[in-house]
Amino acid sequence: MTTALPESAPLLAVDGLRKTYGLPGGGRLTAADGITFTVPAGGSLGIVGESGSGKTTVARMLVGLVRPDAGSISVLGRPRAPRTPRGREARLARAREIQMVFQDPYVSLDPRLTARQCLTTALRLHGRATTVADGLLDQVGLGAREAEARPHGLSGGQRQRLAIARALAVDPKVLVLDEAVAALDVSIQAQILQLLGEIRRDTGVALVFVSHDLAVVHHVTDEVLVMRRGTVVEQGPTAEVLAGPQDPYTRLLLASVPRAGWDPADAVTARAATA
Repeated sequence: MTTALPESAPLLAVDGLRKTYGLPGGGRLTAADGITFTVPAGGSLGIVGESGSGKTTVARMLVGLVRPDAGSISVLGRPRAPRTPRGREARLARAREIQMVFQDPYVSLDPRLTARQCLTTALRLHGRATTVADGLLDQVGLGAREAEARPHGLSGGQRQRLAIARALAVDPKVLVLDEAVAALDVSIQAQILQLLGEIRRDTGVALVFVSHDLAVVHHVTDEVLVMRRGTVVEQGPTAEVLAGPQDPYTRLLLASVPRAGWDPADAVTARAATA
C-alpha cells in the first residue's frame, strides 16, 4: 500500500550525493558531487551527459549498487539506508522503494525462466498474488506466446518490456532506467517510451531516466539535470532547459544532435566554448 504524502512533498528526494574513487597512481576521481534533486509521485526526471559525466554513478547510488560517500536519499519521506539492511523483510521493503531497468535486460532476467515464470518468481518473493503476472505481461504488451518464451526467444524490445514488467512486479515507488532504450531500434524505442508514459500515468511510479539521448529525455521527462565531470551544470524543466540552455555544455549537447539543417561545425564551435 502506498503511503500518502503531503501534497507538496516529493516522492524521491536526493540531497548532496557525492562519490569518489581512488586512482591507481594515487589521488581520487570525483564521479559525482553535490547532486540534489526531487521527483514527485508520477513525475519524471532525466539525467543527461556524455560518457564519464557521472550519470550512471548517480543511478547506481539511487538503487543501492554504489554507496555514496556523502548525501542522502529519501523515498516517501523516509531516509534510504546507505547499505542493504539485514533481515529478509527489510531487504524486500528496500527493493520495493526503487527498482532499476538496465540497458542490457539480461542483467536482470534469468535465462532459465520463461517470461511468466520470471514474473511469478518476483511476485511470490514479494508476497503478491502470482495471478498478477498475466496482467503485468499485458500491461507491457507481451502476449501468450511471449509469456512462455525464455529471454533468448524474445526480441530486444520484448526483453526490455519483460525487464520493465519484472521491475513493476515489485510494485516500486521509483523506477530508474539507465540507458534503457539506447540499444533498441528507433521504432522500438518509441514503443517503449510510450509504454513508460502509460505506466507512469496509470501507476503513479516516479521515473528517473538516465540517458545521453536528448531527444529521448525531451519526450519522456518533466525535469532534466545536466551533468558534466561529476557535477550538475544545469537543471530545470526539460522544455525550458532544452529550448534555452544557459550553460555552454548544455548547448554543446544540443549542438551535437543531428537534425534537419544540422551543421557539424556548430558542435565543434560549441566544444571549444566548453574547453
